Amino acid sequence: MASSFLLFLLIFLSVSSFILLSESQKTSKPNRFVLQLQKDPKTKLYVTNIYKRTPSQKVPFVVDLNGRLLWVTCEKSYRSSTYRAPRCHSTQCSRADSHYCHICSTRDGPGCHNNTCGVISMNPVTGLTAMSELAQDVLSIQSTQGSNPGPMVRVPQFLFTCAPSLLLQRGLPSTVQGVVGLGHSLISLPTQLTSHFWSAGFAPVFALCLAPNGVMFFGDSPYYMLPNVDITRPLSYTPLIIGPQGEYYMEVKSIKINDKEVPIDTALLSINKQGIGGTKLSTINPYTILHHSIFKGVTQFFSKELSAIPQVKPVAPFGVCFNSKSFKNSRVGPGVPNIDLVLHDKHVMWRIYGANSIVEAAPGVSCLAFVDGGMENNGASIIIGAYQMENNLVQFDKARSRLGFSSSLLFYKTSCNNFNFTAIP
Repeated sequence: MASSFLLFLLIFLSVSSFILLSESQKTSKPNRFVLQLQKDPKTKLYVTNIYKRTPSQKVPFVVDLNGRLLWVTCEKSYRSSTYRAPRCHSTQCSRADSHYCHICSTRDGPGCHNNTCGVISMNPVTGLTAMSELAQDVLSIQSTQGSNPGPMVRVPQFLFTCAPSLLLQRGLPSTVQGVVGLGHSLISLPTQLTSHFWSAGFAPVFALCLAPNGVMFFGDSPYYMLPNVDITRPLSYTPLIIGPQGEYYMEVKSIKINDKEVPIDTALLSINKQGIGGTKLSTINPYTILHHSIFKGVTQFFSKELSAIPQVKPVAPFGVCFNSKSFKNSRVGPGVPNIDLVLHDKHVMWRIYGANSIVEAAPGVSCLAFVDGGMENNGASIIIGAYQMENNLVQFDKARSRLGFSSSLLFYKTSCNNFNFTAIP
């Protein structure tokens, strides 16, 4: 009898534990999120839809990797029962690094209240800035287990700014209502997600997988693309450097083409005491921008390695172009010399294949997809543009201060277009 009772007790405890574990998993907060990215064909900027307000409404935003915050225009059609504008000198103002009391002369409404926090919002394409009202409202984002979207999850008091519509007038797609910043800031989207979901084990990590129909992940890996490919497996890592304005940099030691080192002024590759130089990553610049002396060295060396292929008249903004029919195709794009960014260690390289180094700039004309940034030393010497990141997984791991990069996913018979956005029932 005793043995039968013990067996029953063990079974009961096992079943109870399973039920409790199942229930806790159902009610626990998710620790990964996903947003779909779409490339605007005219501006070549990346756009994502984020659900905000009460009742919830889908709002399109340009994605700015180095942006400090999320801003949206509120002047005409912002309606929400959960909108709040924090008062001057509040905790929210401190988080936003606001030391200015906003005053508005027109009637009260979203973006226009007195004695609220004033924060600068910026159009990242034109550089135009405007004083904006700090606000908070509900933001909803889709959870994921890494391979499909799951239920929507709410962040009830998400901080953002209500900006004047003049910031939308130039450089941005006509469909968007604002910009979402992913930079190293207390009120950027990744930081606020980390703050809100920290107790659920949410890691301060996000990743970009750029493509015409790409994807952005928040939270740690793994991430999967069809057909069931874990795209984090090929990641290599280099230290992630945070710039003075919260921008993301990495250390490039040298550049190789066809496994041969390009002669360039390596002093330009370091960030000096004034914050000038180095290599920054950007989703706002469509193509990689090189300081003039680096651009000259890279284009001349690349052309020498392709001397058997005749050049054609360049198409702006590029400096070296070829007849598209001259190239043989491969799994990773046109068959051209590889370009390697040699990073903190000589054995760690971000390899750029033809799919990311050559772009068809006009019918029948393919160009080296790098742009001359001029001689002025007033910023980064190299700005890695969105085209060079397409179909590469780029992971920003702020917990470990490292940048992960996969090189081309085309090698693995998948791409950044292949996330399965079919929701799990």
